[in-house]
Amino acid sequence: MKKLFNKKDISPSCSYCSHGRLAPDKESVLCYKKGVVSLSYACRKFKYDPLKRKPLRPKPIEKFEKSDFSLEDFSLTVDEEN
Repeated sequence: MKKLFNKKDISPSCSYCSHGRLAPDKESVLCYKKGVVSLSYACRKFKYDPLKRKPLRPKPIEKFEKSDFSLEDFSLTVDEEN
């Protein structure tokens, strides 16, 4: 796996290679080097094109209430022995 922009979780894929473009059926890539290949295929000629990659959506931010930040409901239990 190549390191792309110092991120290890991005693996090479022809879907965002500069040598290919998405086929009309949207299930394959038309590559200038290898011909018709699948979206997940990656060859040795892979060249990353950041404009073709669609990053994953970030996780939604949790909704907090005012009571989540209150100390009123917090109770400490102290051991009598210590």
